[in-house]
Amino acid sequence: MSNRTRRDFLRASALTTGGLLLPHGFTTPRTMADDTQSPNERPRVGCIGLGGMGQGDARAISRYGDILAVCDVDQKRVQAARENPKIGKGKAETYEDYRKLLDRNDIDLVTISTPDHWHTRIAIAALRAGKDVYCQKPLTLTIDEGKQLRKVVEETRRVLQVGTQQRSENENRFLKAVAMVRDGRIGKVKRVTCGIGSTPKGKKFVKSTPPAELNWEMWLGQTPMVDYIKERCHYEFRWWYEYSGGKMTDWGAHHVDIAQWALGCEETGPSLIEVLSAEHPVPLKDGMPTVDDEYNVASEFLVRCAFPSDVEVLIRSDTENGVEFEGDKGKFFVSRSKLVGEPVDELEKNPIPESALIALRKGKRLDSHMGNFIECARDRSTPVSDVASHHRILTTCHLANIALRLGRPLKWDPVAEQILDDPQANGWLSRPQRKGYETSV
Repeated sequence: MSNRTRRDFLRASALTTGGLLLPHGFTTPRTMADDTQSPNERPRVGCIGLGGMGQGDARAISRYGDILAVCDVDQKRVQAARENPKIGKGKAETYEDYRKLLDRNDIDLVTISTPDHWHTRIAIAALRAGKDVYCQKPLTLTIDEGKQLRKVVEETRRVLQVGTQQRSENENRFLKAVAMVRDGRIGKVKRVTCGIGSTPKGKKFVKSTPPAELNWEMWLGQTPMVDYIKERCHYEFRWWYEYSGGKMTDWGAHHVDIAQWALGCEETGPSLIEVLSAEHPVPLKDGMPTVDDEYNVASEFLVRCAFPSDVEVLIRSDTENGVEFEGDKGKFFVSRSKLVGEPVDELEKNPIPESALIALRKGKRLDSHMGNFIECARDRSTPVSDVASHHRILTTCHLANIALRLGRPLKWDPVAEQILDDPQANGWLSRPQRKGYETSV
């Protein structure tokens, strides 16, 4: 099928099958997986980053499209993905440099499942190369990166879905929770508590020579050139401020997202961020770790964020993983395994209508998160987890980390997107980037 024909199909203004109106007696809604069985209906995909989440994203998108190329700076991972019968199927081309994959005109969509510090640079390049993007959360390493991505999405008019799958999955528990709050089921909201768990403290790690299959210099990307430590790389990169933000941007990207979505704060943010308690595994000086061979993100924390209408959002490490909503008429708790509380019990008598859930999904069917991405790539609409709303919730997480690192409260102007009366903290909206790996628009 020609590139033009396939792209025209993907840009179709509406789906011709699988709509929300079902024939009488047909009780199983069609999904995008049902609608992409014909070879002519399947977009062509490149997968960048093939660790645990990367392989999961690749398997997920393989239900809807054909994976032509896989890319990772770890050759063991890229070869394993190529030979995986559900990913590369022994046929996909392999790349170490994502730019070569993006140069291909026969790639329609890409998944980006690299470590966090690479997300923005690769996503911007992919959008400008005319690709639609499914990018893992957290989408950015800094607040300024979020502004950059928001601008590029607006300019290129490409589709970008962020991998905050709680907006789509887990039996729609989170979607129901958001609808309950917006429908006034607990009255005026007073407090939301996001339990995101503590971070491992680690120990002194050994510096060594990078394994032959890993391009360590490229893995580091925009971050400082440092000696290889196995625990800096792959899954454990999350516990180093150089590459991520610990639990604050890992689980915070999920639960703070649900909190702000329910509060209707997708286009604004907190006015004040206060650190009520914090513990780091290593000493910090002016917010920077003073040792380079141990995990350094906050291990224990309690942060209070003041939102409009006198609502406070607490982000804490010492409570059950999930989100608790408290209002003047009741409270309930939601996690990936349960939705409980008296207002939930009342749903049996007064359920949330499915139309309310679909409205939260911008009119799209109740499908998987990847299915929502494919549907929006096809009809050129905005996905359920779009760059603008994700930038706003991740701003809250980034601000919380800045406050944790500097050890003081921050006043935030959500309109100007600036920290007030604190030039040092305001300088943390971005960070220095190593020459050759800068991200700019």
